[in-house]
Amino acid sequence: MGRVLIGLLCTAALAGCGPLGGNGPFGRSSDLAAPSPAPLDGVADARPPIDRVETLTVMQTPTGAVIRATGIAPAQGAWNGALIPSPQRAPGVLAYTFRAIPPETPGAVSTPRSREVTVAVSVPNRQLAGIREIRVSGASNARSVQR
Repeated sequence: MGRVLIGLLCTAALAGCGPLGGNGPFGRSSDLAAPSPAPLDGVADARPPIDRVETLTVMQTPTGAVIRATGIAPAQGAWNGALIPSPQRAPGVLAYTFRAIPPETPGAVSTPRSREVTVAVSVPNRQLAGIREIRVSGASNARSVQR
């Protein structure tokens, strides 16, 4: 009887935690067409956009959220990837461009898994206020998650 009660209490306590590895208040990401390149408002960033954004997850933290994206580079060896804030295109949208430095000498193309680059950025709660969609763009597509 004691084990059953402890099991039920643990289940009830974890019921509000959501799915393991979930997106918190944001849903699953969806694939979008690549937007036209936006100007960087005077900020020069020589890194080209990653070829394709493969995954996008938003993980809630006590102080905000961590936005994590995985992209596929055209060849092995891309490095120093980052999510660069894009100018706001619409109210309630937090937009980023996924950029990475390509290898100095073109490497093998090989499998998509071998060309993956994963990046993340932490966003505080005050910046997430009023945000209904988070969008990450690459050269050939974009992914977004919505509340």
